Amino acid sequence: MDAIILQILNGLDKGSAYALIALGLTLIFGTLGVVNFAHGALFMIGAFCSVTLSRLLSLSYVTEDPTQKDFLGNPLKVETPYLESWFGPEFGGALIDWSVPLAILFSIPIMILVGLVMERGLIKHFYKRPHADQILVTFGLAIILQEIIRGFYGANPIQTPAPDALAGVASIGGALGLEIVYPMWRMVYFCFSLLVIGGVFAFLRYTTFGMVVRAGMADRETVGLLGINIDKRFTIMFAIAAVVAGWAGVMYAPINAPNYHMGMDFLVLSFVVVVVGGMGSLPGAVAAGFLLGILESFASWEKIKVFDGLDQIIIYLVAIIILLTRPRGLMGKKGVMED
Repeated sequence: MDAIILQILNGLDKGSAYALIALGLTLIFGTLGVVNFAHGALFMIGAFCSVTLSRLLSLSYVTEDPTQKDFLGNPLKVETPYLESWFGPEFGGALIDWSVPLAILFSIPIMILVGLVMERGLIKHFYKRPHADQILVTFGLAIILQEIIRGFYGANPIQTPAPDALAGVASIGGALGLEIVYPMWRMVYFCFSLLVIGGVFAFLRYTTFGMVVRAGMADRETVGLLGINIDKRFTIMFAIAAVVAGWAGVMYAPINAPNYHMGMDFLVLSFVVVVVGGMGSLPGAVAAGFLLGILESFASWEKIKVFDGLDQIIIYLVAIIILLTRPRGLMGKKGVMED
């Protein structure tokens, strides 16, 4: 039982990232009708927002400490972070330690700007073009963005630690008499993903802006005839989808050291999640993300692994089976991408 629960937790951890990225993909496709292959790059940029803020907060200057000597008897040179010098070692050190959670706020204007530039500068010209054209141009944009990141940050993964208070493991299952320990930050990531997903659904369901967007997704022309600038609202939704993808990357940085190709690694899997859940279905994208994450986790379990590499292909095998039996996916709607 301990092992089974542990595999479920691992699956929810992976599924959280899949669900967040797939949610943003579905928001863009449902509102703008664009198949955005550059969405994985937004996830990558979010992860590097964590890296960037961590480096900025850790900027330091060198001083000589006369109380400490090197092996030659010279005063030892000590690096002191500016934040610790300005705000004291406790508060300044805490800001440095909590750089990843703080990057959630740091990433918002960056992701909004990137999303707006991407949509207004390029993608808006391909709204009425075939999906094949959209895939080609956004895939090319993704390659450009990842090469820019590699040029600035290098090709090697960059370790971005979680706050010390959340870097250890937590004992769970005590109430059930189970001895299970699990990385605390992975549980934080899962809870964070639920908050973001719940926030997006609440925004679309309970706000006037969200209700207009949902109406526009169902019948864009009629909403436009009512005098509502639906294009402007859809552009804002693109920016929101960029922020969601960025947040997914920000919080994932301590789990998987950011590297320039991590967006591509998640992009293909996330598109499979979207297709399995049903093109244009937000609940389907989220449900499929967690479902496929759990299946991938169990496929890597040594006790039931049929052959090496099963965890790498299980998602695609399940996608084939689901699409053969339900061509529109789990919650897909009639007429979406069927023309």
